[in-house]
Amino acid sequence: MSNNKPQSAVRKSLGGFAPKLVDLTEDVLFGDVWERPQLSKRDRSLITCAALIATGKTEQMDFHFPNALKNGVTEEELVEMITHLAFYVGWPNALSAVNRAKTLFEKEEA
Repeated sequence: MSNNKPQSAVRKSLGGFAPKLVDLTEDVLFGDVWERPQLSKRDRSLITCAALIATGKTEQMDFHFPNALKNGVTEEELVEMITHLAFYVGWPNALSAVNRAKTLFEKEEA
């Protein structure tokens, strides 16, 4: 990592413990994959959030749901996606996701 580059949150929390994973996260995942022009960041956010919901990765939703909003997904679209996915990935996954989204949206409004 370049010394003049600001430290990311993931580097601050995990850089000393899992430096290679942090490097791959920053350089490959967010530095390359997320920057590819074939899909918009909005589309990548929808896909990522859907994958997190499908696999029940609620902890990661705390980062990716707000990131989706920054990338142009609306709260209404996120809730609709969760509702739609309930029929494909299971009711418990959808309810966990919608509860996580509700909590995050309430924090942002406060």
